[in-house]
Formats: sequence, C-alpha cells, structure tokens
Amino acid sequence: MPLLSLPARIIAGIAVHLLTASGAVFGLIALHHAAAHEWALSFLWLGGAALIDALDGPLARRAEVETTLPRFSGARLDMAVDYFNYCAVPAFIIMESGLAGEGLGGVAGAVILLSSLFHFSDLNSKTDDGFFVGFPALWNVVCLYLFVFGAGPAMTMLVILGLAAATFVPVKWVHPVRVRRFRALTMSITLVWSAAAAYEVLYGFTGAFAVKAIFFFAAVYLVSIGLVRTFFRHTPRNGAAN
Repeated sequence: MPLLSLPARIIAGIAVHLLTASGAVFGLIALHHAAAHEWALSFLWLGGAALIDALDGPLARRAEVETTLPRFSGARLDMAVDYFNYCAVPAFIIMESGLAGEGLGGVAGAVILLSSLFHFSDLNSKTDDGFFVGFPALWNVVCLYLFVFGAGPAMTMLVILGLAAATFVPVKWVHPVRVRRFRALTMSITLVWSAAAAYEVLYGFTGAFAVKAIFFFAAVYLVSIGLVRTFFRHTPRNGAAN
C-alpha cells in the first residue's frame, strides 16, 4: 500500500519534476558567469546542477512519478537539462576561455555539441547493469579537468577530439551510482573527487598538487572499471537512453 495518498503523490511528483527542471536555471546562471569570464562561479553553479541531477532520480522513483504524472516524462526532462548543463554550457566555456587556442574555440564547441547529440539519441547508450556505452558526454567534468590541469590548446583539442570519437566506440563507462559492483569504493572515490573539485573551484583553481593527484587517480580508477567491464564481462545492452 502506498505511503502517500494519490493527491500527495501528485504533489510530490510535481515537486520532483520542478527540482529536475531547476537544473536548467542553474545552468543558465552558470552560462551568465561564463559570459563574464567568472569561471569559478560558473563551475560552482554547474556543480549545483550536477547535485540536483544526482538527487532527482531516487526522489522520482520514491514519488512514483511515472504512474502519478504519466503525461510528463521525467527521463526526457532529465535529458533536456543534462544536454544543456553537460554539453552546451561547457562548450560555451571552452569557446570563451580560449583553452582551445586562437580561432579553434568554435570548432571545439561544435565537436562537443554534435558528438553529444549522438550520445543522447543512442538507444543503446546504457547496459543492463548500469554502465554507459561510449563516452557519456560528461563535458562539464572534462572542462573542469582542463581548467584544473591548465591544459594548453594542443592538449585541449586532443582531449576533446579523442573523447568525441569515444562516443561511437562501445567501451563501457561506469556510472558511480547505478553500477553495483564496487559501488562503495566508487562512491567513496567520487566523494573525495567532489571535495577536491569544490576546493579548487572555491579557491579559484590553485593548481594544488594534491588536487591534481586526486583528479588523476580518480580518472584512472573510473576508466579502469569501465575497461574491465568492456573486456571481461558481457551483458546484453538494453534500449535505455541517457
């Protein structure tokens, strides 16, 4: 028997959808700060949007929004907000920051937007056990890495082109929450990484060695989990989209 009455569940579902949609407002504010070249503030708001993205899924399942509000798809709403925050805003940051070098910011931004569209439209973008198939368009994270490590134009373009190409390669990428295997360790590393990211953003990209070390080893661990899943285990892919 449901814990909440139907009217209460409808109200809860509306609240969850509004929470998801509010991520777009966070992204808009991040875009505003990026236009003013206030990079730390821009990433701070993107971080808030990512936190909303992490919370709205479990809340939506608890509120049973698929049954109480069947007209409005939480998954589609989430995808629209994610494309804006994970792809469009970072593409703009790359263009405005000059990370890609003179005259190549627009090219880098276009590569990010176009490759990401293919990820978001991929009907086989996830496995049954929660892994992404192909690079999952986490350009907000990539953009933060480029700032933390002070990447030059050549490295920036190499990373962007390489990850854009990885969108179409069926290598698995771990989802820190949905993948059950090593979840406790993965979540612990993700939380440590998040703390290091918050420190770097709040203190204006200090380039501290400890922060770079955490970023490096977190990336190695997360990529390694995906590679192990790619080459040593096979599970049929479902038809879910990001």
